[in-house]
Amino acid sequence: MLKKITLLRDRVESWESYPFCVPAIRCFEDLSLHSRICFFAGENGTGKSTLLEAIAVHYGFGREGGTRNFQNDCTESNHSVDPLVRALRLSFDKRTGAGYFLRAESFFNAVSYMDELDKEDAPHSPPISAFYGGRSLHTRSHGETFFTLLELKFQRNGLFLLDEPEAALSPQRQLAFLILLHDVLKKYKDAQFIISTHSPVLLGYPGAQIISFDDGRLHEIDYEETSPMQIVRRFVNERDDFLKDLFQETPLLFDKDPQ
Repeated sequence: MLKKITLLRDRVESWESYPFCVPAIRCFEDLSLHSRICFFAGENGTGKSTLLEAIAVHYGFGREGGTRNFQNDCTESNHSVDPLVRALRLSFDKRTGAGYFLRAESFFNAVSYMDELDKEDAPHSPPISAFYGGRSLHTRSHGETFFTLLELKFQRNGLFLLDEPEAALSPQRQLAFLILLHDVLKKYKDAQFIISTHSPVLLGYPGAQIISFDDGRLHEIDYEETSPMQIVRRFVNERDDFLKDLFQETPLLFDKDPQ
């Protein structure tokens, strides 16, 4: 299990450059993990995906997703987390190298790379698609592709990092994912999940450790304190009043007079 993530602050060359200009990353010192399932929660831009990607690269996973044996890297932006990678220390009680990194943002690129590799002549090796259900993941819908991947690659021991997996999952599929998580953690004693998410469904997994990146710092919170849960609860329970308040004046996010 990954027990602790530490930022070696003496290795930071510039606190003004990305990603250290992000408040939560700038203030980060260390994070102890006490559950085999940990969620990174917070508003967009608070640094949760940045830290997750840096952990993945430090562990040796492909920058656009995959295992340590799958290294797709098609854009220069994938290297923006490198200064953070160099400054991290990951402390394990047992580091096996097993696991998988699912990065929703670049998953399309990763699947396309798999398809290109399968076009190459490799008579002594099975096609990559053989390990993903026997056909290209592009032949499935976006949601089916994600869930096929979860079923085939996440039911084993290892460190599993997922960045916003709910992006392609319906509410029903998110519930099915909770069942999969429960079954994997019950069956495989060395399986561990770190998941960056906005989903109030996924955040509700019992006994999970939830780390908020809001307020410019990393801090542990309870499920009831998460913004996604609070917003959805008020929307469902007080929908008319909630929308009335929302529409009374234009939020800054939707400023009608952009400069």
